Amino acid sequence: MSPVRVLVVDDSLTMRGLISAALKSDPEIEVVGTAADPIEARAAIKALNPDVLTLDVEMPNMNGLEFLEKIMRLRPMPVVMVSTLTAAGTDVTLAALEIGAVDAVAKPAVASVDAFHDLIGKVKMAARSRVRARGDTPAAAEAPRTYRPNPNHVLAIGSSTGGVEALLTVLSGFPANCPATVITQHMPATFTASFAARLDRVCAPTVTEAVDGAPLKPGHIYLAPGGATHLEVASGMSPRCRLVVSDPVNGHRPSVDVMFESVVRLKRPMTGVILTGMGKDGAKGLLAMREAGGRTLGQDEATCVVYGMPKAAFELGAVERQLPLHRLSPAILELCADPAARSVA
Repeated sequence: MSPVRVLVVDDSLTMRGLISAALKSDPEIEVVGTAADPIEARAAIKALNPDVLTLDVEMPNMNGLEFLEKIMRLRPMPVVMVSTLTAAGTDVTLAALEIGAVDAVAKPAVASVDAFHDLIGKVKMAARSRVRARGDTPAAAEAPRTYRPNPNHVLAIGSSTGGVEALLTVLSGFPANCPATVITQHMPATFTASFAARLDRVCAPTVTEAVDGAPLKPGHIYLAPGGATHLEVASGMSPRCRLVVSDPVNGHRPSVDVMFESVVRLKRPMTGVILTGMGKDGAKGLLAMREAGGRTLGQDEATCVVYGMPKAAFELGAVERQLPLHRLSPAILELCADPAARSVA
């Protein structure tokens, strides 16, 4: 198999050297060139035709987000953001992921080759991802003007790589009185609060980062915090969010499987949805939901950035139907509607 060909773009000569050295330590990666700014990068992309681009945010002549926007519109390719802003300026990172970057890593406080170890895996994954031109994806359905959710129904959504764009698309089609929804998106702890705030600004329902003990209510969406806990839904007089400190599951914390399996224990009407992402987290939990009588949906291969988690769930028999991203919102709302008012038109 041919090595992944990478172009490193960063305005710092030191950083270009460290990133290149880290990537070259893996025999499956070839650094084909480096560039100090978008002007050099544009010429290098034409000359070298790399498989993946690593891109800084703060650069002369044009910042990384502006350049990323042009790439995704004119010459779509997998991009991994590498910048000091990807840690402290989480809004910048989310903007990059929304524009089309596959993933992001932070520059270390102390420069060293070892600090870029995570970048190796992200670059390999990016090379296998599906990147589309800006505007190629059909717009999501608009939120229905009239909708009545089943007040007892719980909706659970799991996602990973590509999930920022996918969740924005799905949730923007939800009405203000959407079904009670819990979400686990694989994301570092530094990003989840900002992502919840971003979703809350652009979506009709109330979106918050989940806190322990928060009651699940229609019209509210709860995003699992990244880092130290798993998000579960605890049963009782009424379902509540529960943040559980325990080991990673499937290499992740929070884990989609943990969330899905907790929803099964509620013994309530439920729907599970698995979106784009690398790996298989969520497949077994979604199967448990389906076997317990829940309804299940998966994002189709053509619209996934990485068709990993939905594929694992589909091959396991956990997915009732696969749908393109722009058709998921109305399908979800139909499954979660009050039985006396099934139409969401």
